[in-house]
Amino acid sequence: MSTTVAASEVQTSGGLHRSIDWTGAFWVASGVPALVLFSIGSIGGTVGNLAFAVWIVSMLMGFIQSFTYAEIAGLFPNKSGGASIYGASAWVRYTKLVAPLSVWCNWFAWSPVLSLGCSIAAAYILNALAPVPAVDSSTVADWVAANGAALTVPDAEKAAAAVSALTPSIRTWTLFQTTIGPVSFSLNAAFFIGALLMLGTFAVQHRGILGTAKVQKYIGLIVIVPMAIVGIVPLLNGGVNWSNFSPFVPLATAYAPEPGSWNVAGWTLALGGMFIAAWSTYGFETAVCYTSEFRDPGRDTFKAIFYSGLLCLALFSLVPFTFQGVLGLNGMLATPIVDGSGVAAAMAHMVGGGKFLEGILVMLMILALMLCLMTAMAGSSRTLYQGSVDGWLPRYLSHVNEHGAPTRAMWTDLVVNLVVLAIACADATSFFFILAVSNCGYIIFNFLNLNAGWIHRMDSGHLPRPYRAPTILIALGGIFAFVNVVFMGAGAKVWNPMALWAGLITAALIIPVFCYRHYVQDGGRFPAEMLRDLGVEPGARMERKAGALPYLTLVGGVIVLLLANWLFTV
Repeated sequence: MSTTVAASEVQTSGGLHRSIDWTGAFWVASGVPALVLFSIGSIGGTVGNLAFAVWIVSMLMGFIQSFTYAEIAGLFPNKSGGASIYGASAWVRYTKLVAPLSVWCNWFAWSPVLSLGCSIAAAYILNALAPVPAVDSSTVADWVAANGAALTVPDAEKAAAAVSALTPSIRTWTLFQTTIGPVSFSLNAAFFIGALLMLGTFAVQHRGILGTAKVQKYIGLIVIVPMAIVGIVPLLNGGVNWSNFSPFVPLATAYAPEPGSWNVAGWTLALGGMFIAAWSTYGFETAVCYTSEFRDPGRDTFKAIFYSGLLCLALFSLVPFTFQGVLGLNGMLATPIVDGSGVAAAMAHMVGGGKFLEGILVMLMILALMLCLMTAMAGSSRTLYQGSVDGWLPRYLSHVNEHGAPTRAMWTDLVVNLVVLAIACADATSFFFILAVSNCGYIIFNFLNLNAGWIHRMDSGHLPRPYRAPTILIALGGIFAFVNVVFMGAGAKVWNPMALWAGLITAALIIPVFCYRHYVQDGGRFPAEMLRDLGVEPGARMERKAGALPYLTLVGGVIVLLLANWLFTV
């Protein structure tokens, strides 16, 4: 089947501006290490003493995979939007429906960083301004001494009653709440604080990539240093207890301190940890979202992702290692750690220095999350923009403002994430459901794009490559694609029994959207520029040198997913 060009291409009010070099993309991507704050507690509570190894192995996998993304990004110096756009260009030769799936899955994987990050930052702010007293605090003891005689219940229940009575009313207030299916919605205090943070992120992004990079450079310098301190100081001051890394076995049951064994249930929990860690550790691939905004794409693309990867490799290894070494298994199983609300305070306590220093470090962790939010909006909005320009997504998303910012895509991000924020702020179960569904999209995206590396080698071998990855790394990327599918098939159920199927349904939502854009609006033809980027002239046929291999890869991915889901059980 030949693919021809649309008679009329998408019209935009301008284009993205070539205004940064690789250091600009590095600073925009410097928010990725803050993703460790999203799930470091929950992974510790799920896999126990394996937690540090899960983070390190996942980060090493992400670093190796990034070389594939660096190569395929260099093929398209005029495209923005990241690896999903470049990977979609490989799959479009073989099936029109898979290509938009890559773009869509990358977007709904990255975009919820905004809502999830805002919900965590809001929890940190509420903990600072209106803290819930600890059960063993002096205020609780004083309340029990004054009121306990009137309560004919055990001491533990008296303490719980004290905590409830002393909890500030803002922590339980909500304007509206409801439950739909597996998730709850709540317009509570955390929601409104998170919404303000999200609007602030939007205001910074509105100035375009150059302004965003400048802001993130300074925030990044402020944030990366304290995260490094959290990762290094406990190693130097003797805070790490080396016995906290053994026995090296998974938990018998998630969120319970009893060690398990390497049986099916243990492996399932371990794979669940690898599944959710991938959402954070692979994220620095966003550094290649800005290819069309680089002054010198050939030089800048590889440097951006490589140095971003080195930064993440250091911080994603150090911080979880010392976190586990200081807190130990019981510390990681504490409720404020598992649900994420107490992670920043725990990290601050790890380096000592008293309440004042802890307060400063908590504020810096909030800044880290803000940096992460800006990274997410910058990358996800450009994915929507380029997906529209290339004919995958609705036309209205291809608009940019006078600063070269894709504002309609940003508004779409904002509106969607305000809805998701209401879910994320409701309770921990809803938060992790969103995270797991989002990561299903991310694994699908990675599967398609890691395989796009070798497909591009076969079909577009004639195109110049500013960076050419070692063939062994392209091959490893193809293997890791299937390993990631195992993580999803086995691990998604660890976080919610409906997460895998909800993720697959969410992924499928793009099919009718693409069909309307492509077959109704564009008459079944792609924009000329998208085809020219593949080295295909308008009206010419696309060569398919890989034969049946891409189709066999898709079938193999589905089989591996179903087998992993069937074999591994909690």
